Amino acid sequence: MKIYKENLKLKLEVNDEEYNVVVRPSDTLLFVLREKLGLTGAKPGCENGDCGACTVLIEDVPIKPCIILAVEAEGHSITTVEGIRDTAIQREFINKWGFQCGYCTSGFIVNCYALINTHPIGNDEIIEEWLQSNICRCTSYDEIKKAVKEAMKEQVV
Repeated sequence: MKIYKENLKLKLEVNDEEYNVVVRPSDTLLFVLREKLGLTGAKPGCENGDCGACTVLIEDVPIKPCIILAVEAEGHSITTVEGIRDTAIQREFINKWGFQCGYCTSGFIVNCYALINTHPIGNDEIIEEWLQSNICRCTSYDEIKKAVKEAMKEQVV
């Protein structure tokens, strides 16, 4: 096992841009995205991988950056909510009122974006399964499910 005792210089590819950043070996990817790169869309919620408010994509797979180290992300493509602007799922979250206080919304949007890309014709069971990885304490998820279904229709057209 390699043990790092000094700060590390990393190259991170985030939202199709390359960033050079100096990190401590113990810095989480969430910390680096927010504090070093200024990408604050991923929200710190539980910071132990349960709530999903911080969800990003690594190689198009939803990951919770609060529980991985920044050094683990080097060499991989990272996409944050800032990198998926003007997408069908964002529009439908607005159209279907798929948010209330908004804190968890970016994590849901990123997760739902991956859901739609993975299962463009997903059924209720698939949608339900994917939404279990994110927690919202403000809503019943009905509006979020409607937004996903509507965005899926746009993808198929």
